[in-house]
Parts: sequence; C-alpha cells; structure tokens
Amino acid sequence: MTARLGIWHEPRMIAPPPANRTHRRQRLLVVEDDDEISTLIADMLNERGYDVRRAADGEFLEQTLRQDAIDLVILDLMLPGEDGLSLCRRLRTRYGVPILMLTAIGAEADRIIGLESGADDYMVKPFAPRELLARVRALLRRTGGHAGHHEDPGAQPEITAYQFSGWELHLMRLSLTAPDGALVPLTSAEFSLLATLCAHAGEVVSRETLLARGQNTHPAAYDRSVDTLVGRLRRKLAAQAHAHAHAHATAQDAADVEATDAIDDTAEIIRTVRNAGYLLVPPVSVRTRAAP
Repeated sequence: MTARLGIWHEPRMIAPPPANRTHRRQRLLVVEDDDEISTLIADMLNERGYDVRRAADGEFLEQTLRQDAIDLVILDLMLPGEDGLSLCRRLRTRYGVPILMLTAIGAEADRIIGLESGADDYMVKPFAPRELLARVRALLRRTGGHAGHHEDPGAQPEITAYQFSGWELHLMRLSLTAPDGALVPLTSAEFSLLATLCAHAGEVVSRETLLARGQNTHPAAYDRSVDTLVGRLRRKLAAQAHAHAHAHATAQDAADVEATDAIDDTAEIIRTVRNAGYLLVPPVSVRTRAAP
C-alpha cells in the first residue's frame, strides 16, 4: 500500500452489492476543500453504490443541505472560511444528519473536541478506503440509514442557549450560567446530559437515550452510569443555588436558609421517573440567532 493525498491505496475492493431498485441510493456529502482528495473519496463511494455530493466549504454545504436529503456528511476540519468544528456544531443544532469527521488533525485532544462538537465518528488522514467505507456503513446502520429532515433556516433559527428557572445553558460556549450570573463548571458528559434533557423538555428521557447521546461526548464517563452523572449534576445545581441563597441571606434569616437546605434541592430541576428515565421539570425557553 502507498500513501498519497492522505489516502492509503489498497487493492481494489470487491464489487458492491446490486443496487436496491425500489429505493434511492443513500446520499452522502463530502465536505473537503482539496479537490483531488474529494474526487478520490467521491469516486470510491460512488463505486460502492452511494450517491455522493461534494462541497468545498460551509457555504456550499448549506446550499446542498437545503436542496437535497443527505444521509451522512463526511466533514474535513481545515476548510476555507468557517472551520469544520464550527460547521459541525451548527449542523448538530439544526439538522438530523450524522457526521463523520475526516481530517489530518489526529491528536487525542483534537479527537475529543471533534466528538464534543457533535461529530458521530472521527477518522484521521491518511486513511484506508476500506476503513472509511466500513465506518460509513456502520454509521448509517447506527442512525437508521435515512436522511435527516433538513430545516428551513428562515423558519428554524439556530438555538444558541436553553433557559430554565433562571439558569442558562450556552450551546455555543459550552457553559452553564446560574441565576446569579455565576458560571457553573460542568464536565463534557454533564453538559451533554443537561443539553439533552433541555432539548426534550417536558418529556421523560430514557437512560438508553442519554447513554447513546453521551457516548458521542465521553464514553468512559457514561459507561460508569447515567445515574451517577445525574447525581453529580443535581449536586452542582443544588450547591450553586444554596450558595446564592446564603450570600443573600441576612443574619436574621440565615437559620431559616440552613433549615431548608436539606429539603430544597433547587425545587427538583431533574426528576427521576421510575423505570422510565429522567425529566427536566421547569419550563424551558430558547435563545436563537438567525441563520447566516
């Protein structure tokens, strides 16, 4: 095998299975500014029976998603204009399409950041075509192999933050602000769990759903138990609320604050629903920004 243009060239793969004549081919979008690499990837996947579209930057990516039903996006990080990480975050908040990040940036920290930004898988160049094909197939199987319903950006502005009971969860800054304005430190797994509950406000979210969403963020932490993460998140919310109450308590009512600490767990923000999952109790509003 030889490496050229970020691809490990291997002997030709076996012929693709016969195309399904009753359904359209699964449609992939390759976002890569190097035309030769983009062409090689597109040709390889077209030969495997996929319908491949190409885009060189974020502008063409948006145009393609508006016009076509895309089943999977293969996204490079180093792009002209808006970079791949920013595009990935925007895609995750506005579209249901799975994302496979394909880049020459392969440090562990970069992989973690890529997955935390919303990528469903992360692959480093140079890569073997067989591995890319296997990852594409696995990701399509995992997501059902159906195109995400793209939204009309004019009718569906991008969500930038969730607000509930004075708290604000910033999706772009990946931070949580308490009612008193203090920043509450969260791990990536805790942030992902809270964001998922906010996105499904008023609904019971199963442990399986929280686990599946969290595995894109920090698998080891989620493997230790969703219940443990919920417990940690509750303690952080309660600790911040109690600290705020103590800071504003007078000497006369300090004793009353102390007495209610044990029973006032931030008015039950996250409720456990037995044998079902978890529910974010307070009403949730969103902050948005217009699509570019």
